[in-house]
Amino acid sequence: MIKAIIPALVAPLLTASVVALAGEGPTLVVPATSEPLHLSLPVPAGVAGKAAAVSLRPEGDGAAAVPASLVPDVGRDGAPVEGRKRLVATLPAADGPRRLRLETADAPAASTFRIADVDDGSVGIWEGDKPVLVYNHGVISREGVPADRARSSYVHPLYGVDGEVLSDDFPRDHYHHRGLFWAWPHVVVDGKEHDLWMLKGIRHKFERWLAREAGPASATLGVENGWYVGDRRVLVERVWIEAHPTVGDARAIDLALALTPEGSPVTLGGAAGKSYGGVNIRYAPGRDVRIVTPKGDGPDDLAMTPLPWADLSERLAADGRTSGAALFVAPGHPDYPPTWLTRHYGVLCIGWPGVKPRTLEPAAATTLEYRVWIHRGPAEGERLARVAEALAVGENLDWSDRGADKP
Repeated sequence: MIKAIIPALVAPLLTASVVALAGEGPTLVVPATSEPLHLSLPVPAGVAGKAAAVSLRPEGDGAAAVPASLVPDVGRDGAPVEGRKRLVATLPAADGPRRLRLETADAPAASTFRIADVDDGSVGIWEGDKPVLVYNHGVISREGVPADRARSSYVHPLYGVDGEVLSDDFPRDHYHHRGLFWAWPHVVVDGKEHDLWMLKGIRHKFERWLAREAGPASATLGVENGWYVGDRRVLVERVWIEAHPTVGDARAIDLALALTPEGSPVTLGGAAGKSYGGVNIRYAPGRDVRIVTPKGDGPDDLAMTPLPWADLSERLAADGRTSGAALFVAPGHPDYPPTWLTRHYGVLCIGWPGVKPRTLEPAAATTLEYRVWIHRGPAEGERLARVAEALAVGENLDWSDRGADKP
Protein backbone atom coordinates (compact mmCIF):
# COMPACT_ATOMS: atom_id res chain seq x y z
CA MET A 1 0.00 0.00 0.00
CA ILE A 2 1.02 3.63 -0.36
CA LYS A 3 1.79 3.89 3.34
CA ALA A 4 3.11 7.44 3.17
CA ILE A 5 -0.56 8.46 3.00
CA ILE A 6 -1.95 6.54 5.98
CA PRO A 7 0.04 5.28 8.98
CA ALA A 8 -1.01 1.72 9.86
CA LEU A 9 -2.49 0.74 13.19
CA VAL A 10 -1.42 -2.84 13.75
CA ALA A 11 0.00 -4.93 16.58
CA PRO A 12 3.59 -4.15 17.65
CA LEU A 13 4.61 -7.78 17.12
CA LEU A 14 4.29 -7.19 13.36
CA THR A 15 6.85 -4.37 13.39
CA ALA A 16 9.69 -4.54 10.90
CA SER A 17 12.69 -2.27 11.04
CA VAL A 18 15.66 -1.08 9.05
CA VAL A 19 19.15 -1.02 10.53
CA ALA A 20 22.37 0.31 9.04
CA LEU A 21 25.07 -2.34 9.19
CA ALA A 22 28.71 -1.33 9.12
CA GLY A 23 29.91 -1.01 5.53
CA GLU A 24 26.55 -2.05 4.08
CA GLY A 25 23.27 -0.53 2.95
CA PRO A 26 20.21 -0.38 5.20
CA THR A 27 18.69 -3.76 6.06
CA LEU A 28 15.00 -4.55 6.24
CA VAL A 29 13.86 -7.08 8.83
CA VAL A 30 10.55 -8.66 7.85
CA PRO A 31 8.35 -11.03 9.90
CA ALA A 32 7.14 -14.37 8.56
CA THR A 33 4.06 -14.35 6.35
CA SER A 34 2.13 -17.26 4.87
CA GLU A 35 1.14 -15.19 1.80
CA PRO A 36 3.26 -12.97 -0.45
CA LEU A 37 4.16 -9.64 1.12
CA HIS A 38 3.76 -6.51 -1.01
CA LEU A 39 6.08 -3.78 0.22
CA SER A 40 5.62 -0.06 -0.39
CA LEU A 41 7.67 2.26 1.80
CA PRO A 42 9.76 5.42 1.51
CA VAL A 43 13.47 4.84 0.96
CA PRO A 44 16.18 6.87 2.72
CA ALA A 45 16.56 10.24 1.06
CA GLY A 46 20.26 9.69 0.36
CA VAL A 47 19.44 6.53 -1.57
CA ALA A 48 16.46 7.94 -3.43
CA GLY A 49 18.42 10.85 -4.78
CA LYS A 50 21.31 8.82 -6.18
CA ALA A 51 20.07 5.41 -7.33
CA ALA A 52 18.55 4.67 -10.73
CA ALA A 53 17.34 1.28 -9.47
CA VAL A 54 17.12 -0.63 -6.20
CA SER A 55 16.67 -4.23 -5.10
CA LEU A 56 16.51 -6.19 -1.85
CA ARG A 57 19.16 -8.87 -1.26
CA PRO A 58 18.24 -11.55 1.30
CA GLU A 59 21.08 -12.34 3.66
CA GLY A 60 22.62 -15.73 2.96
CA ASP A 61 25.03 -17.24 0.49
CA GLY A 62 23.82 -17.19 -3.09
CA ALA A 63 20.48 -15.56 -2.28
CA ALA A 64 18.92 -13.90 -5.32
CA ALA A 65 18.00 -10.24 -5.14
CA VAL A 66 14.33 -9.31 -5.06
CA PRO A 67 13.56 -6.72 -7.78
CA ALA A 68 12.04 -3.44 -6.66
CA SER A 69 10.53 -0.41 -8.33
CA LEU A 70 11.27 3.21 -7.41
CA VAL A 71 8.08 5.28 -7.65
CA PRO A 72 7.07 8.75 -6.40
CA ASP A 73 6.55 9.12 -2.67
CA VAL A 74 3.37 10.95 -1.71
CA GLY A 75 2.24 13.16 1.13
CA ARG A 76 -0.97 12.98 3.11
CA ASP A 77 -2.71 15.09 0.47
CA GLY A 78 -1.85 12.51 -2.19
CA ALA A 79 0.55 14.84 -4.03
CA PRO A 80 4.05 13.62 -4.99
CA VAL A 81 6.81 14.79 -2.65
CA GLU A 82 9.67 16.31 -4.61
CA GLY A 83 12.94 14.42 -4.23
CA ARG A 84 11.35 11.49 -2.42
CA LYS A 85 10.82 7.94 -3.67
CA ARG A 86 9.10 4.80 -2.45
CA LEU A 87 10.37 1.26 -2.84
CA VAL A 88 7.81 -1.24 -4.12
CA ALA A 89 8.60 -4.97 -4.06
CA THR A 90 6.92 -8.33 -3.57
CA LEU A 91 8.43 -10.90 -1.20
CA PRO A 92 7.41 -14.56 -1.34
CA ALA A 93 5.79 -16.19 1.67
CA ALA A 94 8.24 -17.38 4.32
CA ASP A 95 7.91 -19.37 7.55
CA GLY A 96 10.43 -17.24 9.43
CA PRO A 97 11.70 -13.67 9.67
CA ARG A 98 13.91 -12.35 6.89
CA ARG A 99 16.70 -9.81 6.70
CA LEU A 100 17.13 -8.08 3.33
CA ARG A 101 19.77 -5.52 2.43
CA LEU A 102 18.92 -2.57 0.20
CA GLU A 103 21.12 -2.53 -2.91
CA THR A 104 21.39 0.19 -5.53
CA ALA A 105 22.29 0.26 -9.21
CA ASP A 106 23.21 3.00 -11.68
CA ALA A 107 21.03 1.66 -14.51
CA PRO A 108 17.26 1.07 -14.41
CA ALA A 109 16.12 -2.56 -14.30
CA ALA A 110 14.00 -4.04 -17.07
CA SER A 111 10.27 -3.57 -16.59
CA THR A 112 7.86 -6.48 -16.29
CA PHE A 113 4.88 -4.10 -16.66
CA ARG A 114 3.70 -1.83 -19.44
CA ILE A 115 1.45 1.24 -19.37
CA ALA A 116 -0.06 2.54 -22.61
CA ASP A 117 -3.05 4.49 -23.89
CA VAL A 118 -5.98 2.32 -24.94
CA ASP A 119 -7.65 5.33 -26.57
CA ASP A 120 -8.03 9.05 -25.90
CA GLY A 121 -9.92 8.45 -22.65
CA SER A 122 -8.43 5.25 -21.23
CA VAL A 123 -5.05 3.94 -20.09
CA GLY A 124 -4.16 0.26 -19.67
CA ILE A 125 -1.70 -1.69 -17.53
CA TRP A 126 -0.22 -4.98 -18.75
CA GLU A 127 1.98 -7.50 -16.95
CA GLY A 128 3.96 -9.11 -19.74
CA ASP A 129 1.31 -9.85 -22.37
CA LYS A 130 -1.54 -10.16 -19.83
CA PRO A 131 -3.90 -7.22 -19.25
CA VAL A 132 -4.27 -6.07 -15.64
CA LEU A 133 -6.73 -3.16 -15.78
CA VAL A 134 -7.92 -0.12 -17.71
CA TYR A 135 -8.33 3.24 -15.98
CA ASN A 136 -10.88 5.51 -17.65
CA HIS A 137 -9.92 9.16 -17.21
CA GLY A 138 -12.13 10.40 -20.06
CA VAL A 139 -15.91 10.57 -20.13
CA ILE A 140 -17.35 7.15 -21.02
CA SER A 141 -20.83 6.65 -22.46
CA ARG A 142 -22.64 3.80 -24.19
CA GLU A 143 -25.18 3.67 -26.97
CA GLY A 144 -28.65 2.88 -25.67
CA VAL A 145 -27.85 4.15 -22.16
CA PRO A 146 -29.23 7.51 -20.96
CA ALA A 147 -26.77 10.33 -21.61
CA ASP A 148 -26.84 11.37 -17.94
CA ARG A 149 -25.12 8.09 -17.03
CA ALA A 150 -21.88 9.13 -18.78
CA ARG A 151 -18.99 8.98 -16.29
CA SER A 152 -15.23 9.04 -15.78
CA SER A 153 -12.52 8.23 -13.23
CA TYR A 154 -12.98 4.51 -12.68
CA VAL A 155 -11.42 1.12 -13.53
CA HIS A 156 -12.95 -1.13 -16.17
CA PRO A 157 -12.14 -3.67 -17.35
CA LEU A 158 -10.54 -5.21 -14.27
CA TYR A 159 -8.92 -8.46 -15.40
CA GLY A 160 -8.35 -11.82 -13.76
CA VAL A 161 -4.92 -13.45 -13.60
CA ASP A 162 -5.59 -15.33 -16.86
CA GLY A 163 -6.82 -12.26 -18.75
CA GLU A 164 -10.55 -12.79 -18.16
CA VAL A 165 -12.76 -9.73 -17.57
CA LEU A 166 -13.89 -9.62 -13.94
CA SER A 167 -15.83 -6.34 -13.90
CA ASP A 168 -18.95 -4.99 -15.56
CA ASP A 169 -19.87 -1.55 -16.88
CA PHE A 170 -23.32 -0.10 -17.64
CA PRO A 171 -25.15 -3.26 -16.42
CA ARG A 172 -28.82 -3.15 -17.42
CA ASP A 173 -30.04 -3.47 -13.83
CA HIS A 174 -27.89 -0.55 -12.58
CA TYR A 175 -26.61 1.60 -15.43
CA HIS A 176 -24.61 3.73 -12.95
CA HIS A 177 -22.50 0.80 -11.73
CA ARG A 178 -19.04 1.06 -13.24
CA GLY A 179 -16.34 -1.56 -12.65
CA LEU A 180 -14.07 -0.65 -9.73
CA PHE A 181 -15.33 2.80 -8.75
CA TRP A 182 -15.75 5.23 -5.87
CA ALA A 183 -18.84 7.38 -5.47
CA TRP A 184 -21.23 8.65 -2.81
CA PRO A 185 -25.02 9.04 -3.02
CA HIS A 186 -25.07 12.03 -0.64
CA VAL A 187 -22.59 14.85 -1.28
CA VAL A 188 -23.55 18.14 0.38
CA VAL A 189 -21.82 21.41 -0.57
CA ASP A 190 -23.02 24.78 0.77
CA GLY A 191 -26.24 23.22 1.99
CA LYS A 192 -27.16 21.67 -1.38
CA GLU A 193 -27.15 17.90 -1.92
CA HIS A 194 -25.73 16.14 -4.98
CA ASP A 195 -25.39 12.49 -5.97
CA LEU A 196 -22.05 11.28 -7.33
CA TRP A 197 -23.35 7.69 -7.17
CA MET A 198 -26.20 8.34 -9.62
CA LEU A 199 -24.28 11.11 -11.39
CA LYS A 200 -26.75 13.86 -10.51
CA GLY A 201 -25.49 17.40 -10.06
CA ILE A 202 -21.84 16.50 -9.55
CA ARG A 203 -19.21 14.74 -11.63
CA HIS A 204 -15.58 13.66 -11.77
CA LYS A 205 -13.26 15.52 -14.13
CA PHE A 206 -9.71 14.50 -15.02
CA GLU A 207 -7.16 17.24 -14.28
CA ARG A 208 -3.66 15.79 -14.74
CA TRP A 209 -1.41 12.78 -14.41
CA LEU A 210 0.74 12.59 -11.28
CA ALA A 211 2.57 9.43 -12.41
CA ARG A 212 2.52 6.76 -15.11
CA GLU A 213 5.41 4.47 -14.20
CA ALA A 214 5.99 0.83 -15.15
CA GLY A 215 8.89 -0.96 -13.47
CA PRO A 216 10.30 -4.36 -12.56
CA ALA A 217 8.08 -4.80 -9.48
CA SER A 218 4.99 -2.62 -10.04
CA ALA A 219 2.97 -0.41 -12.33
CA THR A 220 1.83 2.88 -10.81
CA LEU A 221 -0.80 5.36 -11.94
CA GLY A 222 -1.23 8.65 -10.10
CA VAL A 223 -4.17 10.86 -11.09
CA GLU A 224 -5.51 14.21 -9.97
CA ASN A 225 -9.24 14.69 -10.53
CA GLY A 226 -11.74 17.33 -9.52
CA TRP A 227 -15.29 16.93 -8.27
CA TYR A 228 -17.30 19.56 -10.14
CA VAL A 229 -20.68 21.12 -9.46
CA GLY A 230 -21.34 22.98 -12.68
CA ASP A 231 -18.10 24.79 -13.46
CA ARG A 232 -16.98 24.93 -9.85
CA ARG A 233 -14.42 22.49 -8.47
CA VAL A 234 -15.53 21.57 -4.96
CA LEU A 235 -13.01 18.85 -4.13
CA VAL A 236 -9.57 17.69 -5.28
CA GLU A 237 -9.32 13.91 -5.61
CA ARG A 238 -5.90 12.29 -5.94
CA VAL A 239 -5.92 8.62 -6.89
CA TRP A 240 -3.00 6.17 -6.75
CA ILE A 241 -3.28 2.72 -8.31
CA GLU A 242 -0.41 0.29 -7.84
CA ALA A 243 -0.40 -3.14 -9.52
CA HIS A 244 1.87 -5.81 -8.08
CA PRO A 245 3.17 -8.89 -9.93
CA THR A 246 1.07 -12.02 -10.16
CA VAL A 247 2.28 -14.69 -7.72
CA GLY A 248 0.89 -18.15 -8.42
CA ASP A 249 -2.89 -17.83 -8.62
CA ALA A 250 -3.30 -14.27 -7.33
CA ARG A 251 -2.50 -10.63 -8.03
CA ALA A 252 -2.74 -7.61 -5.70
CA ILE A 253 -3.69 -4.08 -6.74
CA ASP A 254 -3.54 -1.23 -4.24
CA LEU A 255 -5.88 1.75 -4.40
CA ALA A 256 -5.39 4.98 -2.43
CA LEU A 257 -7.68 8.02 -2.47
CA ALA A 258 -6.91 11.45 -1.00
CA LEU A 259 -9.96 13.75 -0.84
CA THR A 260 -9.46 17.48 -0.16
CA PRO A 261 -12.43 19.90 -0.31
CA GLU A 262 -11.80 23.24 -1.97
CA GLY A 263 -13.34 26.45 -0.67
CA SER A 264 -16.22 24.93 1.32
CA PRO A 265 -16.67 21.83 3.48
CA VAL A 266 -18.00 18.72 1.72
CA THR A 267 -20.25 16.30 3.61
CA LEU A 268 -20.37 12.66 2.49
CA GLY A 269 -23.03 10.14 3.44
CA GLY A 270 -24.06 6.60 2.56
CA ALA A 271 -27.44 5.23 1.53
CA ALA A 272 -29.97 4.96 4.35
CA GLY A 273 -30.47 1.40 5.56
CA LYS A 274 -27.72 0.09 3.25
CA SER A 275 -24.63 2.30 3.86
CA TYR A 276 -23.17 2.07 0.35
CA GLY A 277 -21.10 5.07 -0.65
CA GLY A 278 -17.35 4.74 -1.19
CA VAL A 279 -15.33 2.11 -3.05
CA ASN A 280 -17.21 -0.62 -4.93
CA ILE A 281 -16.70 -3.44 -7.44
CA ARG A 282 -19.43 -4.43 -9.89
CA TYR A 283 -18.61 -7.93 -11.15
CA ALA A 284 -19.08 -9.37 -14.61
CA PRO A 285 -22.18 -11.54 -15.23
CA GLY A 286 -21.83 -15.06 -13.86
CA ARG A 287 -23.44 -17.85 -11.89
CA ASP A 288 -22.67 -19.83 -8.74
CA VAL A 289 -21.87 -16.56 -7.02
CA ARG A 290 -20.23 -16.98 -3.62
CA ILE A 291 -19.47 -14.16 -1.20
CA VAL A 292 -17.04 -14.84 1.65
CA THR A 293 -16.49 -12.50 4.62
CA PRO A 294 -15.08 -13.04 8.12
CA LYS A 295 -18.67 -13.93 9.04
CA GLY A 296 -18.70 -16.90 6.63
CA ASP A 297 -20.15 -17.59 3.18
CA GLY A 298 -23.88 -17.80 3.72
CA PRO A 299 -26.40 -17.01 0.96
CA ASP A 300 -27.81 -13.87 2.59
CA ASP A 301 -26.80 -10.38 1.53
CA LEU A 302 -25.36 -8.09 4.18
CA ALA A 303 -26.21 -4.44 4.81
CA MET A 304 -24.58 -1.93 7.16
CA THR A 305 -22.20 -4.64 8.36
CA PRO A 306 -18.70 -3.73 9.64
CA LEU A 307 -16.12 -5.85 7.78
CA PRO A 308 -12.35 -5.66 7.17
CA TRP A 309 -12.73 -7.53 3.86
CA ALA A 310 -15.12 -9.36 1.55
CA ASP A 311 -14.62 -11.60 -1.48
CA LEU A 312 -16.85 -12.47 -4.42
CA SER A 313 -16.13 -15.38 -6.77
CA GLU A 314 -18.30 -16.73 -9.56
CA ARG A 315 -18.40 -18.87 -12.68
CA LEU A 316 -18.08 -16.25 -15.38
CA ALA A 317 -20.76 -16.26 -18.07
CA ALA A 318 -18.21 -15.28 -20.74
CA ASP A 319 -16.06 -18.43 -20.56
CA GLY A 320 -17.25 -20.61 -17.68
CA ARG A 321 -14.10 -20.29 -15.58
CA THR A 322 -14.32 -19.49 -11.87
CA SER A 323 -12.56 -16.30 -10.79
CA GLY A 324 -12.91 -13.78 -8.03
CA ALA A 325 -11.70 -10.61 -6.40
CA ALA A 326 -11.66 -9.48 -2.79
CA LEU A 327 -11.66 -5.96 -1.37
CA PHE A 328 -9.49 -5.42 1.73
CA VAL A 329 -9.62 -2.28 3.85
CA ALA A 330 -6.21 -1.07 5.06
CA PRO A 331 -5.87 -1.22 8.88
CA GLY A 332 -5.28 2.54 9.09
CA HIS A 333 -8.59 3.36 7.38
CA PRO A 334 -10.88 5.85 9.19
CA ASP A 335 -13.46 4.11 11.40
CA TYR A 336 -11.85 0.73 10.70
CA PRO A 337 -13.59 -1.51 9.84
CA PRO A 338 -16.20 0.42 7.85
CA THR A 339 -19.68 -0.88 7.05
CA TRP A 340 -20.48 -2.78 3.84
CA LEU A 341 -23.32 -3.77 1.53
CA THR A 342 -22.98 -7.11 -0.31
CA ARG A 343 -25.24 -8.32 -3.12
CA HIS A 344 -25.15 -11.79 -4.66
CA TYR A 345 -26.27 -10.38 -7.99
CA GLY A 346 -22.64 -9.23 -8.23
CA VAL A 347 -21.52 -6.19 -6.26
CA LEU A 348 -19.45 -5.42 -3.15
CA CYS A 349 -19.84 -1.94 -1.67
CA ILE A 350 -17.73 -0.42 1.09
CA GLY A 351 -19.78 2.17 2.96
CA TRP A 352 -17.68 4.94 4.42
CA PRO A 353 -18.61 7.02 6.32
CA GLY A 354 -21.81 4.97 6.13
CA VAL A 355 -25.22 6.24 7.18
CA LYS A 356 -23.78 8.81 9.61
CA PRO A 357 -22.53 11.66 7.40
CA ARG A 358 -18.97 12.94 7.71
CA THR A 359 -17.95 16.51 6.89
CA LEU A 360 -14.56 16.96 5.23
CA GLU A 361 -12.96 20.33 5.84
CA PRO A 362 -11.19 22.42 3.17
CA ALA A 363 -7.41 22.04 2.88
CA ALA A 364 -7.49 18.90 5.09
CA ALA A 365 -7.07 15.69 3.11
CA THR A 366 -9.00 12.56 4.06
CA THR A 367 -7.11 9.48 2.95
CA LEU A 368 -8.57 6.05 2.19
CA GLU A 369 -6.61 2.91 1.24
CA TYR A 370 -7.68 -0.49 -0.06
CA ARG A 371 -6.28 -3.62 -1.66
CA VAL A 372 -7.99 -5.52 -4.49
CA TRP A 373 -6.85 -9.16 -4.37
CA ILE A 374 -7.65 -11.04 -7.57
CA HIS A 375 -7.53 -14.83 -7.62
CA ARG A 376 -8.07 -17.83 -9.87
CA GLY A 377 -10.87 -20.08 -8.68
CA PRO A 378 -12.72 -19.63 -5.37
CA ALA A 379 -11.02 -18.40 -2.19
CA GLU A 380 -11.65 -19.83 1.26
CA GLY A 381 -12.03 -17.77 4.42
CA GLU A 382 -8.83 -19.08 6.00
CA ARG A 383 -6.73 -17.96 3.05
CA LEU A 384 -8.43 -14.58 2.86
CA ALA A 385 -7.61 -14.08 6.55
CA ARG A 386 -3.94 -14.86 5.78
CA VAL A 387 -3.97 -12.30 2.95
CA ALA A 388 -5.38 -9.75 5.39
CA GLU A 389 -2.60 -10.57 7.86
CA ALA A 390 0.06 -10.04 5.17
CA LEU A 391 -1.53 -6.68 4.34
CA ALA A 392 -1.26 -5.68 8.00
CA VAL A 393 2.41 -6.69 8.09
CA GLY A 394 3.16 -4.66 4.97
CA GLU A 395 1.31 -1.64 6.35
CA ASN A 396 3.50 -1.68 9.47
CA LEU A 397 6.89 -1.70 7.76
CA ASP A 398 9.00 1.36 8.40
CA TRP A 399 12.57 2.61 8.64
CA SER A 400 12.22 3.11 12.37
CA ASP A 401 15.88 2.52 13.29
CA ARG A 402 17.24 4.84 10.62
CA GLY A 403 14.61 7.41 9.68
CA ALA A 404 13.35 7.68 6.12
CA ASP A 405 14.02 11.41 6.06
CA LYS A 406 17.71 11.10 6.99
CA PRO A 407 20.32 11.12 4.21
